[in-house]
Amino acid sequence: MLGTRFRVLAKPQSVYHLISNPIKLAAPSLFRHFHIKTPLQSSPANKAEMDGGHEDPEKKKKKEEKAREKELKKQKALEKAAKLQQASSSSKKSEKKKVKRSNEEEDNPEDFIDPETPMGEKKRMSSQMAKGYSPSAVEKSWYEWWEKTGFFVADANSSKPPFVIVLPPPNVTGALHIGHALTAAIEDTIIRWRRMSGYNTLWVPGMDHAGIATQVVVEKKLMRESQLTRHDIGREKFVSEVWNWKNKYGGTILQQLRRLGASLDWSRECFTMDEKRSKAVTEAFVRLHEQGLIYRDNRLVNWDCVLRTAISEIEVDYIDIKERTFLKVPGYENPIEFGVLTSFAYPLEEDLGEIIVATTRVETMLGDTAIAVHPGDKRYQHLHGKHAIHPFNGRRIRIICDAILVDPEFGTGAVKITPAHDPNDFDVGKRHNLEFINIFTDDGKINQDGGEFAGMPRFKAREAVTEALKKKGLFKEAKANEMRLGICSRSQDVVEPMIKPQWYVKCTGMGKEALDAAIDEKKKLEIIPTQYTANWKRWLENIRDWCVSRQLWWGHRVPAWYVVCEGDNPDNFGASYERWVVSRNEDEAQAQASKKYDGKFQLIQDPDVLDTWFSSGLFPLSVLGWPDDTEDLKAFYPTSVLETGHDILFFWVARMVMLGITLGGDVPFTKVYLHPMVRDAHGRKMSKSLGNVIDPLEVINGVSLEDLHKRLLEGNLDPKELAVAKEGQVKDFPKGIEECGADALRFALVSYTAQSDKINLDIQRVVGYRQWCNKLWNAVRFAMSRLGDDYVPPKDVNPDVLPFSCQWILSVLNKVISKTVLSLELYEFSDAATSVYAWWQYQLCDVFIEAIKPYFCGNDPKFESERGFAQATLWLCLDSGLRLLHPFMPFVTEELWQRLPSPRDHKRPTSIVISEYPSIVERWTNERVESEMNLVDSVVKSLRSLAKESRERRPAFVLCRTPLDGEILCSRQLEIETLANLSSLTVISENDAAPTGCVVSVVNENLSVYLKLQGSRSIEEDLEKIRKKMEDITLQQEKLSKAMNVAGYKEKVPDKIQKANAEKLDSLEKEKLSLEEASQHMEAQISSEQ
Repeated sequence: MLGTRFRVLAKPQSVYHLISNPIKLAAPSLFRHFHIKTPLQSSPANKAEMDGGHEDPEKKKKKEEKAREKELKKQKALEKAAKLQQASSSSKKSEKKKVKRSNEEEDNPEDFIDPETPMGEKKRMSSQMAKGYSPSAVEKSWYEWWEKTGFFVADANSSKPPFVIVLPPPNVTGALHIGHALTAAIEDTIIRWRRMSGYNTLWVPGMDHAGIATQVVVEKKLMRESQLTRHDIGREKFVSEVWNWKNKYGGTILQQLRRLGASLDWSRECFTMDEKRSKAVTEAFVRLHEQGLIYRDNRLVNWDCVLRTAISEIEVDYIDIKERTFLKVPGYENPIEFGVLTSFAYPLEEDLGEIIVATTRVETMLGDTAIAVHPGDKRYQHLHGKHAIHPFNGRRIRIICDAILVDPEFGTGAVKITPAHDPNDFDVGKRHNLEFINIFTDDGKINQDGGEFAGMPRFKAREAVTEALKKKGLFKEAKANEMRLGICSRSQDVVEPMIKPQWYVKCTGMGKEALDAAIDEKKKLEIIPTQYTANWKRWLENIRDWCVSRQLWWGHRVPAWYVVCEGDNPDNFGASYERWVVSRNEDEAQAQASKKYDGKFQLIQDPDVLDTWFSSGLFPLSVLGWPDDTEDLKAFYPTSVLETGHDILFFWVARMVMLGITLGGDVPFTKVYLHPMVRDAHGRKMSKSLGNVIDPLEVINGVSLEDLHKRLLEGNLDPKELAVAKEGQVKDFPKGIEECGADALRFALVSYTAQSDKINLDIQRVVGYRQWCNKLWNAVRFAMSRLGDDYVPPKDVNPDVLPFSCQWILSVLNKVISKTVLSLELYEFSDAATSVYAWWQYQLCDVFIEAIKPYFCGNDPKFESERGFAQATLWLCLDSGLRLLHPFMPFVTEELWQRLPSPRDHKRPTSIVISEYPSIVERWTNERVESEMNLVDSVVKSLRSLAKESRERRPAFVLCRTPLDGEILCSRQLEIETLANLSSLTVISENDAAPTGCVVSVVNENLSVYLKLQGSRSIEEDLEKIRKKMEDITLQQEKLSKAMNVAGYKEKVPDKIQKANAEKLDSLEKEKLSLEEASQHMEAQISSEQ
């Protein structure tokens, strides 16, 4: 007897078959979906049974022969029909190609090209969307329109809540590098999101005068063009030359930031040395001095002998030397040897013999004023209070006891002390009231205190002193020694610790306030990521006073004047701290000095300038008009967030907080977001000598390998370094860098921020996002073709009447909006970018757009209502999705959004820039629909996996072990067939005979899918995969069972976890049983074929 067959009536377009055995039905609730199909005729077997089972053998033989002949004819007919069908199909394809080619020939190429847009006007777009995405075409003209229209300008009188970011001011000498690009990408994402969310956003652009960097650039230019130094032309003329250079070449980077799409308020652009900022710097210095927070002292500084100035610690690069190493040093023809520890002896007074010391800087012994030993070291107890004699000048050198500095187990246990040229020795000198003898001139030569070595460059003196010690029999040995060497990042000179009179800012009290702001229970300042709070605490708890003097000509001149009285020795200029007068200008200084000094005197301004970090530390205040009580200052201070690299947390961020609290009365910002440092794809620091420096504009516009090589020639690399750099470029960019556009670069950089410490930037990832922009472009292009030229979207949609796939996409759109906004609020930019990307890629493009294609296929009247609903939903998704993506990719989203039709009776904003950021619509959320789509998706993925790369439409079967799953899958036939590319889908229950001639996959413990075999595909291969999966499950079971059976499991493990483990174990067992069933089915197929 034949099994009854059922056909699904729910969806008329596709046919579902449910195979079931007689009487036994797995899911009675499904009856309403099927009707019984009566067999059209009885089989011969049944007829024989009805005749009593008796048949003549001869007749039987004749019948069998006729049946064979009939089958043969049938087979021939089928083969002939197949050939005819193939020929017809080929002809149709050929006709389609001809039609397509003909249509393409009819297309007017000019329809796909954007007309020229006058500067500052709204972009004029092509009448037809281009067939592919071109970054240069899409990103053209929009920015100029945005800027001219004033979308980026903040209003100090607005009633909207303020949201303010101050751009970390790039150096005026700078060109856009990848760190700037990362900063701009992150900050613009924040600002665009907040602007669209209803905030009065202000993003202030500015430039830093970059004292040392700018002076070096102009000095090199002067030498190259005129063979003159700054000293040759004098201070006034040199400063004039720097201003000329700044006005001609400075600010290039701000133009480059526009190319990245940075929506800065250019009406508030500022420069750290413009009139307003200079006024703020002077006022800050005077106020801090009046509060006793600025003072002058003679202390040790990092001195650059080439630049002849003190430099900041951040301008010192440290290199670790493991062994004897020769390095090039500016001003020396031959390389200088480092990593050598020289031991020599000092003769002792009273014929007490000698004491041996060691140093890596033997020339500094010319400034030694003591020898330190540990008070508990018995070897030297008889020398306490005694003296050694300097071998070159006869100076008596005290032997002192210092338990802080000296380790008796290290070396000889005796340490030479040079207070004027070593940080540790400086502290010893202060503790023991030693003499501080400076032995160097500002340009690194030995001065008059060096006796016979005077006038020698310091490293020439190193050799000479060593030879002189040998002649006197005091040299002991020279051996390799590990050391850390400080190199100036600007001049590449070896940094020399030198004692100099400088201006200092007292930092202990201000540092305590800055520390408390970030760690108090009611903290005013949040540092993100939180791991850097520990660094903040460590630095501020150990803060030292800040040297703000720089011996440069370019910068803010120190607002201090020295009173020179009649008869003063010019060599003693500045020596008396009491003679210094700090004032806002010279007239004020004259008035102050007149109150203290009678008779004739002269005021001479300090020739030094202030550390660049001093003016940049005031930036959040000064850009808003401080010290004047401006409308901007009242409306926008404190700012909202400071975003910068974690490497300047102390040098800039901490100083801004200290100065903001002290001078502005509050923290300058409430949040600090610290981005990672950008490295190359291999994790290496970017370096010109490695050839791995990435220029953002070359990524945006594209660059050939040849042009990358040419850029290397513009540097100062020696031939060996040049060869290494070229080799690195060939390896990393064998075909150069293809044009990626600003949107793709921005999105890649923001996506990378999950790597909180370092970003290993792989350009191929940027290329991948550029390709994704093309997918985005084509998805919108396809959608626009489905909407039609005259489509007008409705003002609203009722999700309750929408088709299943439309309900689902709106529900998951709600989810991505919620996730994106939450991630942005938490400064988890990578998560936000990933969420938006995943919705567009995997839900809108891969599922929804594919699922609704049947509604538009041939304009079938059966789908008229579904078609209308799908259009409305599609428009909603494009509009919301583009607005959701806009902060990350401003150019392509503006271009595509402008092409969308506007809703009826609703005036859209003129630009997506000022449109509203999407927010969740509660009635769109539908957990049931999402759950059902998850089930559909799991079935589709399994079927696609079985189909592999094949696009041939084939029948498939789904074995449902629960009635609910069966009901859901029966009702979602259209979606499954469409998404899995099936010719038909049959739902079967556990009691049904398993389909034959199929490959099988287990979806989960409740579902298995079968797909008809294609051609010569091997069942054995799929069977092996199932066996492998069974082995994996067995291992998981064993591991979980072992964990659940350890001693104390029930007592120690929370009930919630125990329950989850038990459920997991049960699920694994069910899945394993399903796999065993599938395995047996496939084994049976293999046996039947053998």
